[in-house]
Amino acid sequence: MAAGDAFLPRQVAIDGYGDSFFHFAGMSHPGSILALPSGIRGWAPARMADIDAAALAPVLAEADAFELLFIGTGKDPAHLKEPLKQLLRGRGLRFELMPTPSAAATYNVLLAEGRRVGAALIAF
Repeated sequence: MAAGDAFLPRQVAIDGYGDSFFHFAGMSHPGSILALPSGIRGWAPARMADIDAAALAPVLAEADAFELLFIGTGKDPAHLKEPLKQLLRGRGLRFELMPTPSAAATYNVLLAEGRRVGAALIAF
């Protein structure tokens, strides 16, 4: 599936990741993903430098449905450009950046607790 195509029209835990893929709900996807309240879909960014306002548009479109976004930065910690931080904050979203394995694990824990979370996870 191409980035942006819906894989699963519901939010589920991430079952596994690595070697540029993610597993969830018995499915596998090569490349980055968005895990939002509307479901899990492919996401175009392959590295942090690829994240721009257009890449965040699906996140912003659902900002009222969740309150905390985990951004998986790939293998290493990274920063988000200040204008993008302001864009997320302007929609009332809190966000945490961390390497993708940590972001996926934390997303899973909070999702299991019934928290209103989302994740933007860069594959590595």
